[in-house]
Amino acid sequence: MKDSLTFGSVCSGIEASQLAFASYGLKQLWSSEIAEFPSKVLNYHYPEIPNLGDMIALPELVKSGKIQAPDLFCGGTPCQAFSLAGWKNGLADKRGQLTMTFIDIANAIDEVRKKENKGNTIILWENVEGVLNDKTNAFGNFIAGLAGFDDEIKINKWTKAGYMEGPSRNVAWRVIDAKHFGLAQQRKRLYVIAGGKDFRPDQVLFEFDTKDTVKDFKLSKQNNTNEIFDLFSFGNSNQETAAEKVFYKGNTKFEIFREYTDCLYSAYGTKWNGNAAAYNGSLYISQDDRIRRFTPLECERLMGFPDNYTLVNGNSDTNRFQAIGNSWAVPVVKWIGGQIVLFLNNPDQAKNSWTNAIRKTTNNLNADLYLLDSIKQIKLDLYLNSSCIPNNPTEGRINDVVQIEEVPEKFYLSPQACKGILRRKDEREIKMNVQLEKIMTVISLTEQEYQLA
Repeated sequence: MKDSLTFGSVCSGIEASQLAFASYGLKQLWSSEIAEFPSKVLNYHYPEIPNLGDMIALPELVKSGKIQAPDLFCGGTPCQAFSLAGWKNGLADKRGQLTMTFIDIANAIDEVRKKENKGNTIILWENVEGVLNDKTNAFGNFIAGLAGFDDEIKINKWTKAGYMEGPSRNVAWRVIDAKHFGLAQQRKRLYVIAGGKDFRPDQVLFEFDTKDTVKDFKLSKQNNTNEIFDLFSFGNSNQETAAEKVFYKGNTKFEIFREYTDCLYSAYGTKWNGNAAAYNGSLYISQDDRIRRFTPLECERLMGFPDNYTLVNGNSDTNRFQAIGNSWAVPVVKWIGGQIVLFLNNPDQAKNSWTNAIRKTTNNLNADLYLLDSIKQIKLDLYLNSSCIPNNPTEGRINDVVQIEEVPEKFYLSPQACKGILRRKDEREIKMNVQLEKIMTVISLTEQEYQLA
């Protein structure tokens, strides 16, 4: 492998990939982002890297030589309404069009690189895992187009991991949970890696070991009951477990309702009191017996960003929440970057011929397709890990995320807000975290009501 790989990104957001790949010496050539606030963040942190704006123009920019064709191309486009048939017929759906353009950009990059006597670009694509269950077979269309087929690939059900060899590219995918990469956030995302016929993305995305590491990890979690917080029954658990949820930073008392948060979403800044988080407590924290939301700073930490990364001129808290929630979990992408570099340094040494031990999945294109999920024993002393848990999981702690000082009052739930949440809980017969309900009930009482209680 040469000393410095280059990369370009689309739907760049606030550029988690830049932070993730920096430690491996990857050089970013360009980004592509149209949203106003993320563009401000990019300009603030990376003024030397051109933001090309709308990705629609990129195929021609690459082909004309106006921008370089990078060694690695990454992004995450909306996959809904995408079909290969629509692609060939000029489907105008904007969401699907971005996915078509993503493939067009990848094809343009490879076309130019071939003329330059270079290998195919390595492709990294990220999305929500729900795309695997899309009724329009969006995922089957996407990976088929990426692999070089002219028609979608159809099967009964897509699994959370798999590998396929196509006419022009090999493709692998895996759902990975950020909470096992040192972040105190449950964030499952689908990662797809593809490359030319001499590239094996399965060797990058899947892991191998002489033992079932996931089974060992789950057993260790079960044996340590203090680390497993019941989402709704906290308050009925034993005192030792409850004590794990209360901690102090200096003189400030904190209380959490689960060992990790639910997935941060882009609307957290505006719709925090009307969804599941309002009842299970996973996106709330108690500070000195007052319930509050996580701050933008804490959300940055939950995603693996440096402190105040999104604190730039012209920001609002809503802007920051949206940009953070739409981004990638930095440690996960950093791990993937490391896996890519490791493979490129040892392309032959890394190959495990696991496909001989797995039955191919029948499909309409007769493609070499292998569906995986979790752990597969491929030899007597060799296991393949394609689960959402890596071979060497690292657990993050909310204790290390909390902001102690200068938390604005607006992030705390008022007595009226607590009353509204409790009222909706009763009206809709919604299950609620016991301890959260207790604290909210106390907060919602007026001084006179509190004395009577």
